[in-house]
Amino acid sequence: MRDGATRGVALAHDYLLVLRGAERVFSAMADCWPDAPISTLLYDGDATQGRFGDHEIHTSYLQRLGVRQQGFRRLMPFYPRAVERLHVPDAEVVISSSSAFAHGLTPPGDAPHICYCHSPFRYVWHERQRAIDEMPGWTGPFGPRVLDRIQDWDRQASRRVTHYISNSELTRDRIGEFYGRDSAVIHPPVAVDRFTPSTDHDDYFLVVCELVRHKNVYVALGAAEKAGVPIKVVGTGPDEYWLKRDYPNAEFLGRVSDEELARVYERARAFVMPAIEEFGIVAAEAHAAGRPVLAAGAGGALEIVVEGETGVFATPHDVDAFADAMRNVDWDAFDPAVIRARAEDFSVPTFQARLREEIDRVLGRNIAPLRQPAAQEVGSSSNFPDVRRSASAT
Repeated sequence: MRDGATRGVALAHDYLLVLRGAERVFSAMADCWPDAPISTLLYDGDATQGRFGDHEIHTSYLQRLGVRQQGFRRLMPFYPRAVERLHVPDAEVVISSSSAFAHGLTPPGDAPHICYCHSPFRYVWHERQRAIDEMPGWTGPFGPRVLDRIQDWDRQASRRVTHYISNSELTRDRIGEFYGRDSAVIHPPVAVDRFTPSTDHDDYFLVVCELVRHKNVYVALGAAEKAGVPIKVVGTGPDEYWLKRDYPNAEFLGRVSDEELARVYERARAFVMPAIEEFGIVAAEAHAAGRPVLAAGAGGALEIVVEGETGVFATPHDVDAFADAMRNVDWDAFDPAVIRARAEDFSVPTFQARLREEIDRVLGRNIAPLRQPAAQEVGSSSNFPDVRRSASAT
């Protein structure tokens, strides 16, 4: 990490504990400003494959608890206060990447704060009931009250953001509904060059995602079972056990390397995205590999897949509709070159150029000359609990 370098931009992300969709987007953002410091609630350099190691990293006081990806959700009540107290070095502008808490940070001085929003925090807004349903029984009324408090905080935090950029029209609509704010839309980047399209493929359908309830993996697996077609799943998560139990004919590959993932994409007959995603980077990755996509006909998929040219849509949550498409669509009729050309619209250089143009537009200038970072941590007026009291007792 470089310490003490002057800079014009400070970057922030919710937590850097894995290297998946949101983290890869943030990686492309960080490459725009390779000397910018990064502030994040929690950081795991090994789990993020050292991707951010050349940046000066500032973490919250929660870092000392040693929590990693498997346990970070347990700290949810403490994140609002921690992010308000998170040290953000002095800068001309703060650029955050957020699907939960980073948009609530306290910028240094009067620096504008531009937030690239992957989604308003789903567990207190559009997936609140799902969060309540998945809470342990012992939480009783305490869990929903925590969500109420975080929702109030989240709304207040949104008012402190100078400008929002959303990753899709769906996210833009939700920012408008939940926060009463408008935003520009810049689609996330896809590392198109990682993939090599081919006209040769195997017969399996493919799902790539974290195995959690809102990804609706059961829809894809149930459809493949009904259609009598092979299907592979890349990813792990809390729902892995019961998905393996209920769908024994599916092949679960777990987490794979980037190289292996590219190969699995390229050899698939078609890619399946059963969830309604804010955007759906995995669908764009499948297009980069020249593969057609079968997607739920809502959300970000509508901004990626061109019906009849690069894939088809099925009714969301409808296992029979997905099964019918798997069984009856002529997947070999799709042209890999046409599909790949669609993916080029979401390339990393395209994303970076649009992001920098939007930031310059908001500021009314190119980002100003660099300044020396401040040394003091920003204070907090939050009413949320301070986990340092809890940590000192453990």
